[in-house]
Amino acid sequence: MHRILWVVVAVAFVVGFVVPSDSVEEAPGECPPRDTRVVAPYAVTGYWVIPRADPCVTRRMVEAIHAIGGDTLVTFGPRFSVGAEPGCVVDGRPCADVPGVRHVYTYVTSEEFGPGLLRCPGLDRRIESDGRIFYRVSLATSCDARVHDLVLIATDGDGLGNLMTEAAAYGMKVFPGLPAAPQQAGKPWEPDLAHLGALNAFTTRVVADYQARFGAAFAGVYQSFELAMRTRSAKDPIIALYAAQHAAVASALPGTKILVSPYIDARRGRGFPPDQVEPGMADIAGTRAGLPMAIAVQDGRGTGKVPVYALNEREARVEARLVPMVGEVTYAQAYYGSTRDYIEAAARRVPPGVELWVNVEGFEPTQVAGECGRVEPLPLRGRPSKARLDRQVMATGTGVQKIISYGWEPFFTCQARYDTPSLADDIVREWRQPIIVNVTPKEMNGRPGVLVEGFNLRGGTLRFGSQVIEQEWHGRQGRLESAWAPYLPTSPSTPVTATNEAGETSTTPYVMP
Repeated sequence: MHRILWVVVAVAFVVGFVVPSDSVEEAPGECPPRDTRVVAPYAVTGYWVIPRADPCVTRRMVEAIHAIGGDTLVTFGPRFSVGAEPGCVVDGRPCADVPGVRHVYTYVTSEEFGPGLLRCPGLDRRIESDGRIFYRVSLATSCDARVHDLVLIATDGDGLGNLMTEAAAYGMKVFPGLPAAPQQAGKPWEPDLAHLGALNAFTTRVVADYQARFGAAFAGVYQSFELAMRTRSAKDPIIALYAAQHAAVASALPGTKILVSPYIDARRGRGFPPDQVEPGMADIAGTRAGLPMAIAVQDGRGTGKVPVYALNEREARVEARLVPMVGEVTYAQAYYGSTRDYIEAAARRVPPGVELWVNVEGFEPTQVAGECGRVEPLPLRGRPSKARLDRQVMATGTGVQKIISYGWEPFFTCQARYDTPSLADDIVREWRQPIIVNVTPKEMNGRPGVLVEGFNLRGGTLRFGSQVIEQEWHGRQGRLESAWAPYLPTSPSTPVTATNEAGETSTTPYVMP
């Protein structure tokens, strides 16, 4: 854990060293000054992060993300667990030892709450016990209630507050995670709905506290309980959880955006085909309780559940990093389709009130020798290359509004050795490389040609197979650039690459249909 913290600081230092800071100096003894410039704007603009109690570590982490074009930060919500926190003692007695308690819940987090969370004098308290900070919170609707549920909150500091402070300074947005529902014993993939009332009461208190404490950097909340974006049963427990908890958010803070990141699974025999994506997305959208919602579909490449391949590679053997997941077979034998097939299915009919995002998984399914990545919690995960991440961005197509990634630590910050670059370092060095997300035939001024859409396309040439043609037009709309060249496709499955005015070339060809 200490090595991960050091790496976060080291990555930020490298970025700051490459581009000297022009920030205003701060008083001696405080954190180093902020550098608020964006030096390497990459296509991925949001990341999952871990709140840190150290404000200086937080500053350098946020600075490093902002430097590569990040404008959005997401945190997981702590688990709302059944049972008492054993380390909490007040006035010589366990903190949960109060009259009328029906259920005791524990919430271990990295944030400090405001006084608005404490409503019942004497019962609701902020407690310092054995060097730790706790909050004791009654969920009773009235402080005179004879029977009530109790939450014991344990915190290691105000990591979320630090994150909000730094995000605001860099002009970024944060989606803190909602309290995550208790899990079914023996079925951790399902919520325990027996405690839904207590969870919703606590959610309402937490969100109201966010409203009181956080300013412009507060973008909304992230729904941490995971589900698959597929056809679901009429009495699905996760959908029931979503509907109830999102209604609690709407009652406490109308207009709050809900971020959800469902997964897809294309593995034959274990997953589901792309045609289940649309009804699955509709079910999720139906839980938004009138709130705006962003659905950031996990692209599945990091877990190996969904592959990224070109149109002409369906009968090719799966790449080596996917073999441990599906065996030495072809893509067609192992999977129902590619990431692009699933994202296109989602984009065909986005429900009202919903934005379609993509969560490109910034890791490999397993580690190989000499590779850094995640050691715990299991399973082991390796870090991807910049070119692999580019391929994932290519698969998102044109129908999504934003690309985010799980997760910043350790995958973008770890180093195989102290003197080797991290993935974040590679992005700083190679961010100008073009990424093509779509190619379509298009006439311009009566001339046949091809329109290429993507990132970092301005100037230079487009290569179609062995033929290189100068770009004759360039435009930009929203997050994507477009480039046009007079070319008439002569054969199917033509590979297309771009070389821009900076002399950088696409890391992977885009194959035309």
